Amino acid sequence: MTRMRILGRDDMNDEQGALYDQIGEEGGPRAGPYWAYIRHPSLMRLCQDVGNWFRGSALSGRERQISVLTVVRFWDAKYPWAVQVRASLGAGVGQAEIDAINERRDPGLTDPREKMAMEVTTQLLNAHRLTDETYAAAEELFGEGDLVALIGVAGYFGMVATTANAIDATPPDDAPARLV
Repeated sequence: MTRMRILGRDDMNDEQGALYDQIGEEGGPRAGPYWAYIRHPSLMRLCQDVGNWFRGSALSGRERQISVLTVVRFWDAKYPWAVQVRASLGAGVGQAEIDAINERRDPGLTDPREKMAMEVTTQLLNAHRLTDETYAAAEELFGEGDLVALIGVAGYFGMVATTANAIDATPPDDAPARLV
């Protein structure tokens, strides 16, 4: 059970309620870490906007979701894992690749940008920085703009994962996968 009290629509002040309604109309998430963010509507709006920006960036859905899964698995974040598996399947990440990331195995990626997305994300998580060699190779593959987007994905989903863990957000019952 999620440890933070989940605000019902009737418990929200006018600003929270209006944003909650707006995000619902946009099809955005209103669960998990967003149960915390709604307490600060400007933060929740920013999170929605950042998430939408990443989905509209030049990163492919597979590149983005490989990074996202790597981050949420690193943090053992149950709620984001559960919902991001669904998004990853929708972006074309295969179940075998998802299972490998879940089991902390090499997913056998063959696309150079996808492999580099995982490498950049893994180095940032484990070493807290990129080696000069990795940075140069990533910049060559992605260009500066897409590399910044990839680094941003890793940072943003680190916030999502740690928020979900802090409030012990419970994954939905119909989630397609759980952490092992």
